[in-house]
Amino acid sequence: MRTKRGTPRTGTTRRTRLAAVALGLLTATAVAVPGAAAAPTPGPEAGLLAAVSDAVLNAEVDGTAWYVDEAAGRVVVTADSTVTPEALDRIVSAAGEDAQILDIHRVPGAFTPLLAAGDAIYGGQYRCSLGFNVVNGSAHYFLTAGHCGNVASQWYTDAAHKTAIGPTVSSTFPGHDYALVRYDNSALSRPGGFTSAPNAYVGEAVKRTGSTTGTHGGTVTGLNATVRYTDGGIVRGLIQTNVCAEPGDSGGPLFDSAKALGLTSGGSGDCTSGGTTFFQPVNAALTAYGVKVY
Repeated sequence: MRTKRGTPRTGTTRRTRLAAVALGLLTATAVAVPGAAAAPTPGPEAGLLAAVSDAVLNAEVDGTAWYVDEAAGRVVVTADSTVTPEALDRIVSAAGEDAQILDIHRVPGAFTPLLAAGDAIYGGQYRCSLGFNVVNGSAHYFLTAGHCGNVASQWYTDAAHKTAIGPTVSSTFPGHDYALVRYDNSALSRPGGFTSAPNAYVGEAVKRTGSTTGTHGGTVTGLNATVRYTDGGIVRGLIQTNVCAEPGDSGGPLFDSAKALGLTSGGSGDCTSGGTTFFQPVNAALTAYGVKVY
């Protein structure tokens, strides 16, 4: 839900509204910031949108995510429940006079990489989810989240580490969030079923699968999002969705029928009350590793 636009305030009224943001008085669904003029005006230029996006980054508030909505001429900021009113005010202050193009939304829960100890693919004391099986020539691999690859050098099918899958070949997190694991165990099946890996689009109906919660659906709500997780790790270029996920679902696939779209990175909420989840676009991982889905 976008914050309501209105006539820009000045002087005491402007300070009062900014103070209300700082005190958390305008956070029922979205945090209101001074709006654009009511009369139709040209949208902000790309340079201004980029500058405001950089201002949000430079505010250094953990538990936030943001993306540029060029069509609407807004920078859309999503803040989790760990973000204080004072921290929101820091974002508004960082944007300065250009805060009028911010849309700030609150969501429950905390933005964290969805990593947990449990079941599915196991590495060390952690559990993640297999994303997409991929191939380079005759060599078979699978993709998962980079924050999973960072914590385990070897992966297994079981918690007791009796059946090995293979090693983490490469892993990137933060910045991006993808990892490549090689199949060294030829006895394991390596099913495919995906024919392409295109870019996602806003409004696209998608599903994701994870080892904790199974399969859930929703829609893409934003593209090229930057998220600053609660541990301070920043990941860029993510797909933002309203699909739920929980710890252990990390690395699992986001897809639209036979189209491979993303790898589960992190988010907030759960699959009982709903949530916000971010996905690493899978085509970036395919390009980085020189592999393809099948």
